[in-house]
Amino acid sequence: MAIATRVFLPRCPSTTTACPRRNCSAAGTCNLYCLPRRFFSPFPGKTQRKGSGALSAAVMSSTVLVTGAGGRTGQIVYKKLKERTDQFVGKGLVRTQESKEKIGGSDDVFVADIRDADSLVPACDGIDALVILTSAVPKMKPGFDPSKGGRPEFYFEEGCYPEQVDWLGQKNQIDVAKAAGVKQIVLVGSMGGTDPNHPLNSLGNGNILVKANRPKAHPSALPEWIPWGYGREGPRVWKRKAEQYLADSGVPYTIIRAGGLQDKDGGIRELLVGKDDELLQTETRTVARADVAEVCIQALQFEEAKFKAFDLASKPEGAGTPTTDFKALFSQVTSRF
Repeated sequence: MAIATRVFLPRCPSTTTACPRRNCSAAGTCNLYCLPRRFFSPFPGKTQRKGSGALSAAVMSSTVLVTGAGGRTGQIVYKKLKERTDQFVGKGLVRTQESKEKIGGSDDVFVADIRDADSLVPACDGIDALVILTSAVPKMKPGFDPSKGGRPEFYFEEGCYPEQVDWLGQKNQIDVAKAAGVKQIVLVGSMGGTDPNHPLNSLGNGNILVKANRPKAHPSALPEWIPWGYGREGPRVWKRKAEQYLADSGVPYTIIRAGGLQDKDGGIRELLVGKDDELLQTETRTVARADVAEVCIQALQFEEAKFKAFDLASKPEGAGTPTTDFKALFSQVTSRF
């Protein structure tokens, strides 16, 4: 059993502002107190836990903000956080009031535009960790008739292209969270970022994963004001661009590149981790949204998950052993990006 290390403080004659608990009696004195000993962790000021089975960075009641909380995966993460009140104080961020109402309309759900950094400040105030689940979402053009064959066409709404959402929007989140003193950021992306011909890039001509070259010229011929990532080094990944920005930010991070997302129950499959889209060359290319959500939360609890990036998929239900040892899962990962 995990045991909190506690220390006793003597009676103090201090005022309320100087008292360790700040709840002295009106007479200005307080009784002996049994306080949790602070420990050096990603989330300072939380209770340390000891004993067999304790996590290497176990904490109590760390405040976690989930952005994209109105999405299908984001809703699951938000719900899991709210269910684990002994470990987390969950907060959510959504794009519209309608999305807020969809997940309960609680006061801890903020409505903001990730393309506007200033609007993110209230939601990030006081958080210990950030889980980024925002993503550009293409819409199907009206008029598609599946009975006539062919493939549907997609488009992105004005201002909601991957460049604006997956790159600039995520950059804003990272910047604001870092300024707020966040101790860890978990970013959920997608596998396929190493393949410029991945089908996602053709949706709405948005180049979700891989950014088109511009301009087509030798790097030495480009003006100096054109930065790396805008044509100098060839195809660039909008999602990977944000991931690289996070990896370079100095904030402890975990980057999860999920396979094809499935709306199925979690906790009943063996999870697989890989790198550089190696899993896309196998038959295990999908993963349940509920499992992705669980990995996000588990990543907040293990040092083995920090400063790492990995692809995530799962074996089919019934094949292998359902994953329960997340420390061992994260320990398999060796890639920092």
